Amino acid sequence: MPKKRLPEGRHSAPATSSVWRRILIGAVVLAVLTGVAGLLAYFTRTDAGGRAKEPEATASAAPSVPAKPSAGSGGSAPTPPTTSDPIAFGKAAAQALWSYDTRTLSQPEHLAGLQRWMTGEARYADWASVTKQIPDPVLWSRLRDNQQHITATVGEGHFPKVFKAALAADPGAITSAHVYAVTVSGRQSIAWAGAGGGAEARSLTLAVQCRPQQSCALAGVLPTVSP
Repeated sequence: MPKKRLPEGRHSAPATSSVWRRILIGAVVLAVLTGVAGLLAYFTRTDAGGRAKEPEATASAAPSVPAKPSAGSGGSAPTPPTTSDPIAFGKAAAQALWSYDTRTLSQPEHLAGLQRWMTGEARYADWASVTKQIPDPVLWSRLRDNQQHITATVGEGHFPKVFKAALAADPGAITSAHVYAVTVSGRQSIAWAGAGGGAEARSLTLAVQCRPQQSCALAGVLPTVSP
């Protein structure tokens, strides 16, 4: 008799120790409730006394330096694309986040692959928000016993309205961090032992960093943001 699909879960990563990270993440959550002003705070992290200039056009060039996977680990995620288009990168990153095969790789190996997508700038990287999208090690083991594997089809990506409104209100603000909000929708196809399977719609908003003269990189996964 085919096994039933086990419920999916999310990895509960430890809270970030630094005070500024808590404040900034809190600002994003507040943005969902208060609109443009709070959301913009996440994308305009500036050094003391720094002020943004007018936006510069991004161009395809050398990729940014990603965080390195831990030694001895493999990686199931595909290689990040070389692109200066935040929406194109966001769609590719969402597909990487939504696709995994517990039959062939461990949870740490899968996360090691995803690390290659992250920005190498620790100031803007929110790795904890990414790991929360992946089953924790215990659940991963249970899914592996059930031979669960998931593939994803990405539909469309766009800048959410609140982010576009924030840019319209202060076009130069983004030029400090060059981090864009990209909302992506798609569908996961799930299969497990005994010819079992299913599918479900997915949607999430990513923080994508695309500096001029560099390829885009993943900064994190944002809380729910209005489309």
